[in-house]
Amino acid sequence: MTCSHISDLAVANLLADAARAAILPYFRQPGLAAQNKCAGGFDPVTIADRAAEEAMRGLLAEHRPDDGILGEEFGHKPGESGRHWVLDPIDGTRGFISGTPTWGVLIALADQNGPYLGIIDQPYTQERFIGGQGQARMIGPHGACDLATRKGSALEQAILFTTFPEIGNAQERAGFQAVSQQVRLTRYGMDCYAYALLAAGQVDLVIEAGLNPYDIQAPIAVIQAAGGVVTNWQGGPAHDGGRVLAAATSDLHEEALQILRQATAEG
Repeated sequence: MTCSHISDLAVANLLADAARAAILPYFRQPGLAAQNKCAGGFDPVTIADRAAEEAMRGLLAEHRPDDGILGEEFGHKPGESGRHWVLDPIDGTRGFISGTPTWGVLIALADQNGPYLGIIDQPYTQERFIGGQGQARMIGPHGACDLATRKGSALEQAILFTTFPEIGNAQERAGFQAVSQQVRLTRYGMDCYAYALLAAGQVDLVIEAGLNPYDIQAPIAVIQAAGGVVTNWQGGPAHDGGRVLAAATSDLHEEALQILRQATAEG
């Protein structure tokens, strides 16, 4: 299953280190080119995205050659171990090309039941959020601390995040707005950093739609390790992407879930 004696967490940290080194030379550099991967919208990719994923795949070939890989930029590589690494080299490329520090590197290790180890890494701020295999930690320039989701917030006290104000289709937008009308504060545009803030106890809810597996598997592992809940809008597993609800507590999750289920049923 493995080709080296270092742990899975050590491999995940090696991947995050390599991605940082590949990405940072391009961040906030004038003239950085971005190609559009989406004919019907704007889904940018840069040389930094590709360089980071190539670096991570190279390390996996060395340390975990029997594991599969699912990456945003270079697709699926089958494995023989029953495990696979799920890589998003820059989650939030729109933010990356805009110079905001709210994009991140997403790394997850999963089996047939879903992700059980995850890293959300923000190279520019040097914050790394780690969850799974007994770990729930944030390591940053000001030291390290345990991750724990915020407890005790009712829906009317909650802080809610999503990436795009125009979330999903009309039905999904209506569901999100129904929850948004009940919370204290709604904020936009944070990409994977919103999930990191939820795991760190800063916010209470993240609701999104139209996600891919590589967008959400690392956040699932990190948030669950920190004591939170992540499902789809029907309360089932979310590791295949689609509509995702992440909450700091099971009670808050249930409150938001009921609203989203009703909106989905009415749509």
